[in-house]
Amino acid sequence: MKTLKLLLGLMISVSIAAPMRAAGEEIAFQQGLAISGVVTRGRAAIREDLVLDRLASGSWKIPAVSDALSSDELGEHEWSTIEPNDDGVYTGRAMRGGYVFFRVESDEEQVMLLESAGHSMVYVNGEPRYGDPYQWGFCKTPVLLKRGENQFLFQCSRGRLTAKLIDPPAPAFINTGDATLPDWRVGESQNPLASILIENASTRTLDNLFIRAKVENGGQTLSQIPSLGPLEQRKAAFVLPARPDGEPGAYAVSLELIQDDDAGMRSLHQAEIRVQLRAQDESYRRTFRSDIDGSVQYYAVQPAHPVPGKPARSLFLSLHGASVEAINQANAYAPKRWGTLVAATNRRPYGFDWEDWGRLDALEVLQHAKDEFNPDPSRVYLTGHSMGGHGTWQLGATFPGRWAAIGPSAGWISFWSYADAKDFENPSPLEAMMRRSSSPSDTLGLIENYQYEAVYILHGGADDVVPPSEAREMFERLGAFHPEVLYHEQPGVGHWWDDSDEPGASCVDWRPMFDLFAQRRIPANEEIRDVTFVTMNPEVSSDCFWLRVEAQTSQLQPSRAAVSYNPHGRRFSGVTDNVERISFSLDSIAAGEPLSVTLDGTELASIAWPSGEGRLRLERKGDAWRVIKRADEGVKGPLRYGPFKNAFNHDMVFVYGTRGTEEENAWAYAKARYDAESFAYRGNGSIDVIADAGFDPDTYAGRGVILYGHAEMNSAWKTLLNDSPVQVHRGAVSIGDKRFEGEDKLALFLRPRRDDDCASVGVVAGTGMAGMRALDGLPYFVSGVGFPDCMVASASYLSEGYGGVLSAGFFGNDWSIEEGDFAFQQ
Repeated sequence: MKTLKLLLGLMISVSIAAPMRAAGEEIAFQQGLAISGVVTRGRAAIREDLVLDRLASGSWKIPAVSDALSSDELGEHEWSTIEPNDDGVYTGRAMRGGYVFFRVESDEEQVMLLESAGHSMVYVNGEPRYGDPYQWGFCKTPVLLKRGENQFLFQCSRGRLTAKLIDPPAPAFINTGDATLPDWRVGESQNPLASILIENASTRTLDNLFIRAKVENGGQTLSQIPSLGPLEQRKAAFVLPARPDGEPGAYAVSLELIQDDDAGMRSLHQAEIRVQLRAQDESYRRTFRSDIDGSVQYYAVQPAHPVPGKPARSLFLSLHGASVEAINQANAYAPKRWGTLVAATNRRPYGFDWEDWGRLDALEVLQHAKDEFNPDPSRVYLTGHSMGGHGTWQLGATFPGRWAAIGPSAGWISFWSYADAKDFENPSPLEAMMRRSSSPSDTLGLIENYQYEAVYILHGGADDVVPPSEAREMFERLGAFHPEVLYHEQPGVGHWWDDSDEPGASCVDWRPMFDLFAQRRIPANEEIRDVTFVTMNPEVSSDCFWLRVEAQTSQLQPSRAAVSYNPHGRRFSGVTDNVERISFSLDSIAAGEPLSVTLDGTELASIAWPSGEGRLRLERKGDAWRVIKRADEGVKGPLRYGPFKNAFNHDMVFVYGTRGTEEENAWAYAKARYDAESFAYRGNGSIDVIADAGFDPDTYAGRGVILYGHAEMNSAWKTLLNDSPVQVHRGAVSIGDKRFEGEDKLALFLRPRRDDDCASVGVVAGTGMAGMRALDGLPYFVSGVGFPDCMVASASYLSEGYGGVLSAGFFGNDWSIEEGDFAFQQ
């Protein structure tokens, strides 16, 4: 049997010895130390964190009661004792923007599972592990306890914390608490994809792993899954057997984790899940493999109930609110006779607020639904509630021409109007550069784009979650120019309401909204003569009907084009602002005769009909436009534009360095694993985490790559970044001819992957351990938080805020610094 001691985090000699326990007995955390107010609140890229500041600088010491931390912005705060209540829950001010510290003593080195909830992350003996801020309860993180004292430092944000240590059921096991499952359907015979959380509760890498799935009274499948690094946890995709014979209902599926080693196929762990068989007229879940990271995602379907002989050709995309599962969103609607409703997941119930990877999920689901249900392309509609109402505003403005009408219900406008996003009064050039990186989130900046879709706004008059002022402001702004905007505010009702005897919840399945939808369609390109379009980033959104903005003059500033086409004169004419490359689709124009263009005063006559893909392309040089056949190879464009967060796409792989010092190498693996855990939790992700020695460009062709570590410690650096104008070395980082020295510097940047047209290389690097540790404080997986193409900072940002940022900026359209826009600390 093992003996553990829970030690109060005080400098005085006090210990609380745990009793001898039988195998499998849990160890609950008891008294600890807590400190509040030491982390900047709000949605911002740069946040002060006085505890992480000590960890990064190496000045961290075990705190004592009344020890204080302070900064000019956050003030002074002291550590104090904290104990759980009778239910084992820690509450108090430190649970919102603070830390809780415990010491645990073990009489031997051992792996245990940290079962905890309510925290954003935890340092276990200095290694970062992601938490369970939304308190879903499935997080059982494998952690290594060393012999002697072990330190646990929890960062908390949502008001409560629970934590205990338990024995793992096996050295590698299936965690059924986090499964992504499809539904079988009566009459269908395919083998659908599923995924389940697999955990490696050992300190060695596990290879040649398989999942065997067997359905009761049915078939079985065997699926190989990726290798698992030490203490790694990962959602693993597997194939389910075909549906069983029988009536609709839940069926047991046994899962077995198997390793094929020298002794043959060896069972490591077994578990059971239940999968639903749905009737043809019931709502159901459909799974697919995402192009973002190769993970398995699902969307929910409320199938149409069409009139016999009249196919349902409309498609409704519905976006759920915070904490809502997509299947429950679909079930809030009654089946429609004239269309199919699909509900995307946002990658998780909280996900990304339908921005960043949540926006990409919505687009992936939309495409899968179009492929499966073959709707009339002119009858596609968008709606959503609460956070999904915000998503409706965002996707409606970002992708004009894709929706015949939109219907936001109880939606908020933007992170700045509702979600406490950081904005600046009289920003410095550096602060302005950081703010620009979040410009795609600026809903109001895109408001002109709504003119191509009818808008029905719905809100409860007594909504105390999202105030009706959000809806009223949008109605007032749209009313200034929009010919088809309706607003209904239901008196006396709150955030979620249903006052109808008909199926479906009134606050989402609102009959007047769907009546408007039924009357609207998307016009065809040949029916559109005038296009006005605004985009903040061509990689996010480039197209509006036949017009495409391909590149900007000033990166991530609003780009606007207002262009008309005269079919009789075969002439395009208009004006642009902040546009460097533009193109026009010619699909709806008769081929052969020459074209002409008048753009921003430039007259281009008798343009020969372009050969190739059917687009007329133009590029601005100075004050004049010219016709080009295609953009130069490798330049920024709709397929790849930045900024930094956009590197996390295209089936990305995380590559950690192993050529550095022992401490650097340990950091690189721990950070890559932590980022993979973060994206898995927030975005239901599944990311390959590999050592630099295992990276081969051909093996990982076409995939985004994230490098962890500087040039001396990551051997993939030379392959991918040898020609980069930004270089990070041990002791210094350089941006062109600017050089920042010291071991406390850190950098985030992306570069194009030169052997691919779409994928990027993202870099997470520090010049020394202080800079590397400080990277933990940068929230690049938080929606609406932007980072430019390149940012260099000192670890001092943890106590100085934006004063610690040394440089931020955007590469030019040729990916150079010289043609780009950079600001430097004065």
